[in-house]
Amino acid sequence: MHVIPDWLNARADTSPERIALVVGEREWTFRELDLAATRMAEQLHALGVKSGDRVATLLPNGFAASVLPHATLRLGAILAPLNTRLTKSEIDWQLENVKPAVVIDDEGMFDVTQPADLQLRLAHPENSVLAIIHTSGTTGKPKGAMLTVGNFWWSAIGSALNLGVVPADRWLACLPLFHVGGLSIITRAAIYGICAEVHDGFDAARVNAAIDKGRISIVSVVAVMLQRMLELRDTPCPPTLRCILLGGGPASKALLEKAASMRVPVVQTYGLTETCSQLATLSPEDALRKTGSAGKPLYPNEIRISEDDEIVVRGPVVMSGYYENREATSKVVVDGWLHTGDAGRIDEEGFLYVLDRRDDLIITGGENVYPAEVESVLASYEGIDEVAVIGVPDDRWGQRVVAVVRSSRDLAASELTAFCESRLGRYKIPREFRFADTPLPRTAAGKLKRLALRNGYEPMAQ
Repeated sequence: MHVIPDWLNARADTSPERIALVVGEREWTFRELDLAATRMAEQLHALGVKSGDRVATLLPNGFAASVLPHATLRLGAILAPLNTRLTKSEIDWQLENVKPAVVIDDEGMFDVTQPADLQLRLAHPENSVLAIIHTSGTTGKPKGAMLTVGNFWWSAIGSALNLGVVPADRWLACLPLFHVGGLSIITRAAIYGICAEVHDGFDAARVNAAIDKGRISIVSVVAVMLQRMLELRDTPCPPTLRCILLGGGPASKALLEKAASMRVPVVQTYGLTETCSQLATLSPEDALRKTGSAGKPLYPNEIRISEDDEIVVRGPVVMSGYYENREATSKVVVDGWLHTGDAGRIDEEGFLYVLDRRDDLIITGGENVYPAEVESVLASYEGIDEVAVIGVPDDRWGQRVVAVVRSSRDLAASELTAFCESRLGRYKIPREFRFADTPLPRTAAGKLKRLALRNGYEPMAQ
């Protein structure tokens, strides 16, 4: 087992006056950020948080969400950031799952202006869990992926070896910090000694403005975000922007071609919560030559395609398991290989192409929606005999959620939408309801044939 030094503290030693974090109009140097993290850790300690405890957060992007990963790491506590877009019942389930010592839901609760006194250990075993991030499963119940210090370290190293790092880099975080894609920007910035500029949410005009000021060199987005940015642009991006990392599901060829025509440096990437964000990423020099590919695995990870076309991966970025769920862990991690459930192929040059994101997974605006979860909610509504939830192509969101319902009485889409609103996060609610007169297609074993429904889907007339 290797020991990894406290990366923020190391950066405070080597480059104390370099800008480490920008939130709004406020800047923090690495020295200031290091002191703030220690002070925040002291305040958590005063609340009774100790090594091994879970610290759940329900926070928007901001200063607290940016510093807490460093503060919990210093205590040996485990960060459990929760999706602020979920309903109360969904959040309650996740809180019951991780049983946190404390829940942080107030951005302003920390006073980090006082001197720091607590003596904290500043090195961590590679296998120590840094964060638990929930990811939905095909049964509809979330699972907490345990991501270790080593996972984040090797994810950062692999990305740096692919994209390169220079001291003047500034990585824009407009993805939610409760997602691994946002959280990994915070850890990478500290490991690399570069600045993370954190926006409180995604605003295409604001992101474009930051890019055009020549401050941003890297930004992580999903397809719908990139589309909005391009809609507002009438000039190419400045040369200071060297990479837009595009994740969250496959991008259309039209979107990639539009980006290329405006000299917007898009680099596609493939990853999962269970692999601590990026697993494979197209290198900048191959971005146009291999349009549509997710690239090659980040060093030193491995990717292979199984006999049934499933993407299977192995490497130091793979999670240590699902929190207190050995059964689920053993189903996806076999002999050290993580079975992603995603279909893909590898071409003759070794480049990965993702053919489908899990058989039934819907990715809408970069958010994962599992049909079984939505189906279980709708199935409890009086009068619904059968329900199937599918994802269909959507020019703006990548996919949209559609529910196919067979009912013994007349139902209106509006009443089903209202029923879902108190039970599901907004992005999970079907945008469209279709009503079937005949039984839904099923296999001989009685399983829904969602693929048949997707293939038979025809857009409604506008």
